[in-house]
Amino acid sequence: MNPPPLSSAHRWYLYQKERFPVAAHGLLIAAFSSCAVSFSWLLRQSAPPPRPDAFAIAFLTAFLIFLQLRIADEFKDHAEDFRWRPWRPVPRGLVTLRELASIGVGAAVIQLGLALWYSIGLLAPLAVTWTWLALMTREFFVREWLVARPLTYLWTHLLIIPLTDFYATACDWLPATGTPPAGLGWFIAASFGNGFTLELGRKIRAPQNEEEGTRTYSQLWGIRRASAAWLASMILTAACAIAAASEIGTARAEAATLIPVLLAAAWTRHRFLTGPNTTSARQLEHVTSGWTLVLYLSLGIVPMLLRVLATAP
Repeated sequence: MNPPPLSSAHRWYLYQKERFPVAAHGLLIAAFSSCAVSFSWLLRQSAPPPRPDAFAIAFLTAFLIFLQLRIADEFKDHAEDFRWRPWRPVPRGLVTLRELASIGVGAAVIQLGLALWYSIGLLAPLAVTWTWLALMTREFFVREWLVARPLTYLWTHLLIIPLTDFYATACDWLPATGTPPAGLGWFIAASFGNGFTLELGRKIRAPQNEEEGTRTYSQLWGIRRASAAWLASMILTAACAIAAASEIGTARAEAATLIPVLLAAAWTRHRFLTGPNTTSARQLEHVTSGWTLVLYLSLGIVPMLLRVLATAP
């Protein structure tokens, strides 16, 4: 006897659990977007603090962009998933590409409405981000060329992160001054670097966990080179973050916060290399998520809160 069909709510619960965990992703995206708004305000050295709706618009738009990224992956990896990963939600029939496309379009309508309601000037960075996302979905019309060049594939797809970050900062500076504050470049660079760290951290596996048809960096480069690239991206991100922090007078505090995490990451990599298994590989991913939270909390959110408290009557 066939099991009863799943309800629509249950289907989408399972989909998000497997492909886009709302709670875990939401926490990281909230840190990411809130840091962008906070750092922009800190650069402007302006009072009062950022408007609450600036944080809300930045978070909602960024969350929907990352959701659209997941949907874009479902489309561009459709053929490979059916061949190599039939257990995923789309190949096994849990959800359909048409349903996902409807959600992606609905997300765009919400993003558009939020931009029009908050500040019409946000349409420009939103359009640029959408355009890049559309090109990514089509693999820039050179899929085979990109697949043969993993590093080029990586950075071209990760450019969506600084574009989203720029949009989030614009939720603060655009209605206030109309122009980006000086010093924003280092922050955008740190965010871009952290994108490398996140992507590498989630695609490094122990040899026994590699799957045929799934491209991971540990498979492409070997676990030693892939984990070295992961640690190097973290170090470069820290350098950019400290340079960004110097623009708001918190470079020493930023260095004191990030260096211990870097040392913990180096130790985690050492443990992975000496005993590559499912547990040690998962620890790399956990350190990556922790690093991301620490980075965004220390770079923008905590300094903003401290400045607000220091200037409160």
